[in-house]
Amino acid sequence: MDLMFYAVPSLIMAVTLFLAVKVIRRALELRRVWNSGLTAEARCLRTYTTTSGGSGDSSVRTTLHHVYEFTARDGRSIRFEEEDGPGTTVEGDIVVVHYAEGETVKATAQAPGHVKNAASTVALLVFLSVVVAFCAGFMVTYTEAFAGSESSDSQVNEPPSIDDQPFDGSVYDELP
Repeated sequence: MDLMFYAVPSLIMAVTLFLAVKVIRRALELRRVWNSGLTAEARCLRTYTTTSGGSGDSSVRTTLHHVYEFTARDGRSIRFEEEDGPGTTVEGDIVVVHYAEGETVKATAQAPGHVKNAASTVALLVFLSVVVAFCAGFMVTYTEAFAGSESSDSQVNEPPSIDDQPFDGSVYDELP
């Protein structure tokens, strides 16, 4: 039974830390792309939406995807997909993309927004830190409250009470 009170918070903490790593990687990737200074004109090849949620009491979340293609300065044709782009970009539109060269080319059609990127990254990391702290606090509290009370061998050192004394009746001998 105790396993559940340690395994579930540990699993939540592991998923939260995984998400934190993904958030940091994405922020650094955007920063690298924007700081590379490389831009190109890209054509929007396709737009589509995906939906998630909507079962039971959850709300539906719709995500807009864009597929772009551009030619890098070394002549390679690069195609990439990006989520949550502007709804005004439709198939056939030409947009400016920022990209960073390397073994795998990373690109984005988002306009540079260093402050917005940093603020959203910090906000997400603070939220994820709160989740980790809550799970750790829960496990510590559970350990102190319940795991320590299972031991019946522990003795409490209290001064003896008058009720702890055996009754011998001698108190009544002194009464008139």
